[in-house]
Amino acid sequence: MNPLGPLLLAGGGHSHTLLLKRWAMTPRLRPKCGIVLVNRHPTTLYSSMVPGLIANIYSLDEISIDLRNLCDRAGVAFVQAEITGADPHHRYLNLYRRPALRFGLLSLDVGAVIQNIDGLSGFPIRPLETALSILSQQDPLSRKPFRVVGGGFAGVEVVLALRHRWPHRPLHLHTRVGQLNAKIRGVLQRARVCCLTNLRNADNTGHSTLLCTGSQAPSWLAESGFAVNKDGRVYTDAYLQLKDYPNIFASGDCAVVVSQPRPASGVWAVKAAKPLARNLEAAYKGQSLHPWKPQRQALQLIGDQNGAAWLQRGRLQIGPSHMLWVLKQTIDHAFMAGFARPANMNMRTAEAIACRGCAAKLPARLLGAALSQVGLDTQPEDAIDLGGTPALLQSVDGFPALLSDPWLNARLTALHACSDLWACGATVTSAMAVVTLPSIHPIEQQEMLAQTLEGIQSVLNEQGATLIGGHTLESRSPIPTPTSLGIQVALSVNGQSSTPWSKGGIQIGDALLLNRALGTGVLFAAAMVGAAKPRDIEAALSVMNSSQHQLISTLRRYGPAIHACTDITGFGLLGHLTEMLQGSKPLTIQLWTNLIPVHQGAMDLLEKGFASSLAPSNREAWNCLNGPVQLIPASSRAMMNLLVDPQTCGPLLVACTAEAAASLTAEYSWIQIGIARADHV
Repeated sequence: MNPLGPLLLAGGGHSHTLLLKRWAMTPRLRPKCGIVLVNRHPTTLYSSMVPGLIANIYSLDEISIDLRNLCDRAGVAFVQAEITGADPHHRYLNLYRRPALRFGLLSLDVGAVIQNIDGLSGFPIRPLETALSILSQQDPLSRKPFRVVGGGFAGVEVVLALRHRWPHRPLHLHTRVGQLNAKIRGVLQRARVCCLTNLRNADNTGHSTLLCTGSQAPSWLAESGFAVNKDGRVYTDAYLQLKDYPNIFASGDCAVVVSQPRPASGVWAVKAAKPLARNLEAAYKGQSLHPWKPQRQALQLIGDQNGAAWLQRGRLQIGPSHMLWVLKQTIDHAFMAGFARPANMNMRTAEAIACRGCAAKLPARLLGAALSQVGLDTQPEDAIDLGGTPALLQSVDGFPALLSDPWLNARLTALHACSDLWACGATVTSAMAVVTLPSIHPIEQQEMLAQTLEGIQSVLNEQGATLIGGHTLESRSPIPTPTSLGIQVALSVNGQSSTPWSKGGIQIGDALLLNRALGTGVLFAAAMVGAAKPRDIEAALSVMNSSQHQLISTLRRYGPAIHACTDITGFGLLGHLTEMLQGSKPLTIQLWTNLIPVHQGAMDLLEKGFASSLAPSNREAWNCLNGPVQLIPASSRAMMNLLVDPQTCGPLLVACTAEAAASLTAEYSWIQIGIARADHV
């Protein structure tokens, strides 16, 4: 076996989740190579508690495992992407709308999807996020029966969960003849669930039928050429290796040991975690692997979500009883507690950790003093006007990796660097890049560099711009874990504009417009200590990952009505507004703090005292509140800190006429957050 290249963990199933937990708790066990987890979502749900979520007993946060945070603790890079296939011969994992990832070893734990049965319509229980959205739109008081199709453990638990969720709505469970034993039929009868066995005659119209009809592996596994069973699950040997591909392992619901076939179940996915971990660790050390013999029958606790549960193992059934329900809850909560970050870590404020992204820039006072010391302009524009017709503009920007995903990190860096030119009203035409890589194996360096360059080009290509050259370096600093956090990208970006906007030039009566929310600094600072919610980080990244270049052509239509513009980056809203004021005639800015858009979760974190490591120096900008800037209404401490929160891929701040502002706020995504008044106000 030649394991050169990174170890890719495809999918965030229970086997991989427990594998990451093992490496987080015992780092010496982690293979000494680049390791990447690829998953469609930044969280994975603990399957045993999903019925409780459907029943509204648990919240989504209570049953979600934060994969991004778990990867950070385990020293593993996290890539959020949808897997579309694999090329086992050339060792590539194919992803949707982004470059494939090369692997040395590959481990598959991609779960399963609901089987498609001919003649049945309705919506599947997986993906759960979609199913929950549809369930939330149902009328709980409707007299129209809601149907669940599937009499396995999943279907029974789901229909009982729906009874807890909807105490009065008629519920039907469609099963095969003889699928339910007498005890379970009794439980369903007491829950007022009507059991039917004629599936074909079920009324499966609209969104009133939920399909829990068994599972099958994702189709791309078979399409990739792997040997699979009738349910599309890949065959493995007792070492969890795929036949003909000793560098590919598989476990969980997407796989089956050919000599020890077992049905898809979270029980076996959990049991497979330790043997999978040991064999992956041994494979990278060139040591012998150890076979795994899964238990013949799974012991399962099944709850009715109404205070009772029963124990099932094969044909043996005990309960239902309240004591078993208490036992099930104890086991479930203990499982989730095992993934919580240690309390002493959560108590640390983010200021104790040096932040990444644009929050890694030097404080404004230090920068200004150094520039003044060598006789340079202490208030440079967002980009430098090199003259010509149209004017040629150039800017440079970059920062240490914000994320452990090289492609996405490079894309965010490029978007951030381009915003300097967008703030001047320029069209980006080309860029040059300097990429510093950690001192690791050349094969892994090559993959990191390729992913980084692809990320940069994805931004430039959207604008019709070109990456025309650059330079590479190998870092001499200690290698971080994950190693991809050792990447640093800097870009020199070139563009042109017929009439560049300046940072100064605000006029009395101008409206101040912002086009996106603030709060990325505190969100990513809190994420470093596991305090940010995964869905808040995901939502912020969705905004940060979108290019703002199309906004410039829109603004250009307003011609001279646009008086000044800047982008909000490392010095925060107040810091960059102060720079705009220094280039304008004396006036007063009224900021309407109740209208300033904020990323979800950011204010809650600020109220709890979290802040970026750059925030303390940025607070010097509060001095402007004693002069040219007024906050209306008076602001809380959290809002004051939001105003100096450093932004990566932050918004544009535009000063324009009231007439232009009325049009931009009515027709586009701009929000007016203030107005320029005469200096005596």
